[in-house]
Amino acid sequence: MEKWRSSQRILRNYTKTLISHRFNTNHNNSPNISSSGKQGFYTNSYDLRDYRGRSSTTVNQNCRNLQYRLFGSTTFEVQRNPSFATLNSEDVNRFKEMLGEKNVIEDEDRLATANIDWMRKYKGFSKLLLQPKSTQEVSEILKYCNSRCLAVVPQGGNTGLVGGSVPVFDEVIINIGSMNNIISLDKVSGILVCEAGCILENLDSFLLNEGFIMPLDLGAKGSCQIGGNVSTNAGGLRYVRYGSLHGSILGLEVVQANGTVLDMLGTIRKDSTGYDLKQLFIGSEGSLGIITKVSILTPPRLSSTNLAFLACKDFFSCQKLLSESKRKLGEVLSAFEFLDNQSMDMVLTYLDGVRNPLPPSVHNFYVLIETTGSNETHDKEKLEAFLLHSMESGLISDGVVAQDINQASSFWRIREGITEALMKAGAVYKYDLSLPVEKMYNLVEKMRIRLGQRAKVLGYGHLGDANLHLNISTPEF
Repeated sequence: MEKWRSSQRILRNYTKTLISHRFNTNHNNSPNISSSGKQGFYTNSYDLRDYRGRSSTTVNQNCRNLQYRLFGSTTFEVQRNPSFATLNSEDVNRFKEMLGEKNVIEDEDRLATANIDWMRKYKGFSKLLLQPKSTQEVSEILKYCNSRCLAVVPQGGNTGLVGGSVPVFDEVIINIGSMNNIISLDKVSGILVCEAGCILENLDSFLLNEGFIMPLDLGAKGSCQIGGNVSTNAGGLRYVRYGSLHGSILGLEVVQANGTVLDMLGTIRKDSTGYDLKQLFIGSEGSLGIITKVSILTPPRLSSTNLAFLACKDFFSCQKLLSESKRKLGEVLSAFEFLDNQSMDMVLTYLDGVRNPLPPSVHNFYVLIETTGSNETHDKEKLEAFLLHSMESGLISDGVVAQDINQASSFWRIREGITEALMKAGAVYKYDLSLPVEKMYNLVEKMRIRLGQRAKVLGYGHLGDANLHLNISTPEF
């Protein structure tokens, strides 16, 4: 017990130091990359609406208040820090010299889109959008902004759900989307090198023709960018098979707030020499720099894919089914997702063309199990034997296996369409949590008790890696 108390004290002291560094240091060291599918970079204060998606170095509050805000729900307004400069015509002209006029955007319509997040909850007031096309241009921008004390926020796909890629006040927006070149692919090892603005789905389509696959898959894959994926250590649907980006990323190129370029763009899988500095940037959410290039290990694309849409009577059955699938499906298991009946009802109500794969019954829980392998006959027989055993043992109430790619897509549409359906239903409070599997759904049930009829509480997510998406839906905020 004394050892635990000692560790707790150390952790508390470290937390205070970290917060002090991130929120009260000089503007010269204040990068931020945040939110899935995009990057955010701040040298300015913000309203602390979401710690995970936003970072700052100039909030004029003490550590105690900040700690309370980071782990609680009390909010307070933060004013724009007057130590930061205001954009002027000389700055705009300087950026035009760096990037060319067409890459310096002052058009109000384009700025209106860039100033608001995908959830339409957070809105900034930037007057300038920059579109660099190279690492050197990013470096020049940051070096100049650092010298002028101008706040900036990089932006990629802007698909995140915490507002991390939109300005808080009038930050200059740096859009990374033009940096979308694929640099190289080693067709023997599958090591891909690309720029940070590459859209995830485009990378996967490129790899399709080469016989490889991206090790991550997200609902926002059509818009999110690999730089933002790395900066948030995005997981997604393939995590249970391919693991964290900490294992897939082999190298990075990063620009620091003062314009310094860090070249860590290694393409060797095994490197036992010295400190592995790139790991600090994976999931750093912008506390260290802006990712501009990525080297990633892509696994072979296997030829046989099967998908089952199943119903379970309770969450315990979902847990047991997960355990059994890891044992009996083993090396071919590539995804294990779950959603509750509230999530299913939301999708069926608000998304056109979506149908219940298991009509007419309504079940308490639904599970999607995907297998991926190299032998179609073997893989299908293995999955069918597993499903038959699970049905006989009572873990599965009902189920269906996709017979073609269209039916498989319709199954995935249900799981991936929940976020869209929630947006159409009204206001939504979203939480992305990692918890022990056996306790994941307790939180959903407790929130339903607390909120009663005031809101609908939904639970779904990546059961295979213990990641719960807790969503609370109301007609308005």
